[in-house]
Amino acid sequence: MSLIEPFRGLRPAPGLAGDVAAPPYDVLSSAEARARATGKPLNFLHISKAEIDLPVDTDPHSAAVYAKSAENFRRLIADGILIRDPAPCYYAYRLTMGEHVQTGIVAATSVADYDSNRIRKHEFTRPDKEDDRVRQIEALSAQTGPVLLACPDSVAVDDLTARATSRDPVADVTADGVRHMVWVIDDAATIAGLTSVFDAMPYLYIADGHHRSAAASRVAARRRGLAASADYFLAVIFPAHQMRILDYNRVVRDLNGLSADAFLARVSERFAFTAAAGRVHPEKPGVVGMYLGGRWYRLEIDRSLVPADDPMRRLDVSLLSDQLLEPILGIGDLRRDKRIDFVGGTRGPAELERRVDSGEMAVAFAMHATQMSDLMAVADSGQVMPPKSTWFEPKLADGLVSHIID
Repeated sequence: MSLIEPFRGLRPAPGLAGDVAAPPYDVLSSAEARARATGKPLNFLHISKAEIDLPVDTDPHSAAVYAKSAENFRRLIADGILIRDPAPCYYAYRLTMGEHVQTGIVAATSVADYDSNRIRKHEFTRPDKEDDRVRQIEALSAQTGPVLLACPDSVAVDDLTARATSRDPVADVTADGVRHMVWVIDDAATIAGLTSVFDAMPYLYIADGHHRSAAASRVAARRRGLAASADYFLAVIFPAHQMRILDYNRVVRDLNGLSADAFLARVSERFAFTAAAGRVHPEKPGVVGMYLGGRWYRLEIDRSLVPADDPMRRLDVSLLSDQLLEPILGIGDLRRDKRIDFVGGTRGPAELERRVDSGEMAVAFAMHATQMSDLMAVADSGQVMPPKSTWFEPKLADGLVSHIID
């Protein structure tokens, strides 16, 4: 089996991509999705968040939701809104957000290579989230939410992608400040070239989509010998150097019974800190911005506490947990402790200030963004990152290319 294969993508009919494209299923609440899709009958949220077409109190994980998703999906196909390419193709997918541009390849990617860890992971998955994606794939007999993968930098991939994007795209949609462009790659030489170049790569890395890829593996195991296409999952693969990770910040509800002065004294045992004149944007690893009592502080970790030979424990998010959140604030389980919340970097320091100034939270921490090299090193070591270590921007859209399992 090849690491990647071309496939007969299901995509919006000409001129309809803007009506169909939707944010990823997991970035909107049900209420936000309902508001977003009002008056937009072709929007893919009617498939990825089908509870919006059922009574407001419907459980998003009820059988009725998956059935409604399948019904809506079949309707868009029957009405010619979504069409399937007649022959297997790859697709180029470009994301543009401000000055940032990244261009990747949409491909059917090997489940066997995921299972063998050639496609490397850096997060734990939750069984309930896996179950949700399995039920969605089974209901549709399709994968509609692409996994975001990173590949080692390759001049050959760059050249083949440049060739594929030299003509007009089949989809060009701008939403939420992000431009999404898709090209069909249907010439035999480019298809063969891409397959060969990716086959020569030692590893790919999951950036975002651990639950989707795990669910695809489970579906493949169920359908083994019945549907060859189930042995592959939908992914968009970008060169690692093009990908952008933003900071993923932390806010904590209380100081674990400490006064502000006592808390600062405890922090000073592990961090050098100074009061800052304004907002702190950590400019390098080992620096954390802290907002407490209406003031910003610049924290710098004692370098003797950084384990240079452990790619996971030397991450800023790990150091903050190991040296401050757990020993001082008593937060040992980032997944389950209700006293901590996480704020993506797109919201900026103003959101951290708002949540502390409102009294909802007691203290906020602005992080330096995890780097792609850090992610790859952790994955190569077989370890996993702490929860909420990476926030990738821009994000892929749902509905522009789907993978039918038949």
